[in-house]
Amino acid sequence: MYQTGNPRDNAVFTVSELNSRARQLLEVSFASVRVEGEISNLARPSSGHWYFTLKDAGAQVRCAMFRSRTAMLKFLPKEGDMVEIRAKVSLYENRGDYQLIVDSMKPAGEGALLLAFEQLKRRLASEGLFAEERKRPLPAVRRVAIITSPTGAAIHDMLTVLKRRWPSIEVDIYPVMVQGNEAPAQIITALQRANRDARCDVIIAGRGGGSLEDLWCFNDEGVARAIAHSDIPVISAVGHEVDFTIADFVADLRAPTPSAAAEMISPDGALLRQQIISMKQRLQRAFKDRQQQRLKQLEQLRSRMRGPQHQLQNQSQRLDQLEIRLQRVMQQKIAEPRQKLARLTSVLEHLHPQKTLTQHQKNLQQLQQRLKRAVQQQLTQKQKALASGARLLSSVSPLQVLARGYSITHDQDGKVIHSAADVSPGSTIETRLHQGKLISTVQEITPDDSAHS
Repeated sequence: MYQTGNPRDNAVFTVSELNSRARQLLEVSFASVRVEGEISNLARPSSGHWYFTLKDAGAQVRCAMFRSRTAMLKFLPKEGDMVEIRAKVSLYENRGDYQLIVDSMKPAGEGALLLAFEQLKRRLASEGLFAEERKRPLPAVRRVAIITSPTGAAIHDMLTVLKRRWPSIEVDIYPVMVQGNEAPAQIITALQRANRDARCDVIIAGRGGGSLEDLWCFNDEGVARAIAHSDIPVISAVGHEVDFTIADFVADLRAPTPSAAAEMISPDGALLRQQIISMKQRLQRAFKDRQQQRLKQLEQLRSRMRGPQHQLQNQSQRLDQLEIRLQRVMQQKIAEPRQKLARLTSVLEHLHPQKTLTQHQKNLQQLQQRLKRAVQQQLTQKQKALASGARLLSSVSPLQVLARGYSITHDQDGKVIHSAADVSPGSTIETRLHQGKLISTVQEITPDDSAHS
């Protein structure tokens, strides 16, 4: 009887246990496989995970690629693309579906590289990284940073050109790998270092010719963005004249070859020397012609010039005339102010305020005397009027009547008693005398019979 050696050979599995064991066996047996095929049924839900079927002419297999892996792709796959994936074989236990968990993906063959190139090119162009308005002109170069392989032909060619054309240009070499998986990171780091150092006027990044795969590091998106973010102008010098990379489109200037890049930043010393010699000769000829012209003018002036004695006499006579005119003008200028001063003095004496002030003082004294007499006269009249009024007032004053022996009697309410009938026996009355008053009680009332007769 066939024995497997498994203690659970005769056991009954649940469906979940079976699928779990199958998944473990598949993942252990096919931990990493490379598979090539055509994409179909591609789905990209909002989770960021991708689900698709990989097929060829005779079979198909389900695939899942999670968001952490899709974010690392350098191209965007679509229906019908031929791709090569690296994956592990697994099993979706809920449905018992056999599937591949994709770890990485790339287009299949060189055509795939061209596809990735075109997709990245379109994406970066849509972001404006290739726009002409952001490209900067090259400055005058005194120092250049070269990012390339230190052992390749490109660095040798560039240094040879610079030495021949303009040896005074200083060169900083940032050695990097220009091929392989590690090349993009090294190129990005070198670009960042050159910007931090800030010693150079321009950066040249490039290498010699090669296949599409050889030049691929200059099609890396990270390298392209590092070039775009550089504060220092960048020249891309990759491959031969027919080779184009993403770096060429992003850089401030593309050189068809590394040697051409060196020529772009360096003036031709031999040509400049020839130009300087030519300019020196033209300057010497112009100076000689100008000197001859000035000598001729000097001779003409010398022949026309007379002795200075006559000129001195004329100038002396003119000076005497000017002195006489000046004296006359000064005397006239002095006489006019004197006359004007005399006129103003006479007017001032006539208008001097002392005379007017004396007259006003006299008028003031007269007015004071008149005012004093008028006030005294008014005071005398008012005193007389006051005395007369006092006498008149005294004559009609009740006090004067009281002084003659009369009195005024009031009841308890202070009303003047005119008749005996105004009070009754027992009433209290108050009698006002010339000096003092009396408080009395009425004992008896006697009618005045004469009032009825």
